[in-house]
Amino acid sequence: MQIHSTAEFQTTIQWIAPVVIAIGIILPVSIIKEPNRRFLMAILLGGAGAAYLSGGGFGKWELAFCAAISFCSYLGLRSYSLIGIGWLLHTAWDILHHLYGNPILAFDATSSLGCAICDPVIAVWCFAGAPSLYEAVRRRRAILG
Repeated sequence: MQIHSTAEFQTTIQWIAPVVIAIGIILPVSIIKEPNRRFLMAILLGGAGAAYLSGGGFGKWELAFCAAISFCSYLGLRSYSLIGIGWLLHTAWDILHHLYGNPILAFDATSSLGCAICDPVIAVWCFAGAPSLYEAVRRRRAILG
């Protein structure tokens, strides 16, 4: 398979937008109380694992990847670390799709690159235990008084 990456970002906002999108996912999920927050994150990971199935371009490897992410998602029902690993696996898959010219969204040639920036932000949050950002702000305000 020959490498021929999809389009590159042309503006600074294209590099920033995926981080904003990740925060836009993390903020509303932060409202949900545990353990439902972890369950939702496991479900979201499972859905993300299937994102390339409708023509991602790697044939049967797409099914193998989906199975690997599904396994991480299942184990993630009990562990944020496994959810974080799953998001990092998805990041690697995004990079491969970007390099081989098979974007996650056919109408946006930079979508896999954007996803490869968004996913590790979510993974880092999961590795931190997916804390409620609202609670963190509340605690900080209480400390600062």
